[in-house]
Amino acid sequence: MPGRLKRILKHLWFDEAQARRAVSPAIAQRLKQRVAASEQHHSGQIRICVEASLPAHALWRNASTLDLTHARAVALFSELRVWDTEANNGVLIYLLLAERAIELVADRGLNRHVPAATWQAMTRRMAQAFRERRFEDGLTQALEEVSALLVQYFPLAPGQPRHNELPDAPAVR
Repeated sequence: MPGRLKRILKHLWFDEAQARRAVSPAIAQRLKQRVAASEQHHSGQIRICVEASLPAHALWRNASTLDLTHARAVALFSELRVWDTEANNGVLIYLLLAERAIELVADRGLNRHVPAATWQAMTRRMAQAFRERRFEDGLTQALEEVSALLVQYFPLAPGQPRHNELPDAPAVR
């Protein structure tokens, strides 16, 4: 119980204002432009979501922080409709500020090609930037690595029309 109480207090401390400081409107605009530029080279859809803390209902669960973060990322994958892309090749890049945790959630079209170990290695590489509070750098790195995978497995063919199925702007909560 003391661990759960500590986690609850930490998450109560973080609010949306802190998320907006970590990802200012200028950073959000640059990330939006990077997502749009990336999506000109592949048929995938990328969403970035930065959340200050977990919702209160999630904090009461008797689970590890890692499990809670993963469950929240999967819930947002659904809520933000990343799962609903035509080619099943959407990817959510999720950053939870209270835990300085990142999750990459990819739809089944891309997961068919990319082993879990690749996603885990990517998140480990990005974690250093987040520990140092270099949120834009870490999110940009995540975007570049995810983009490289999407270009490799879902490149846009010359003349293929580009359909933007999801907003390019990051969701900051």
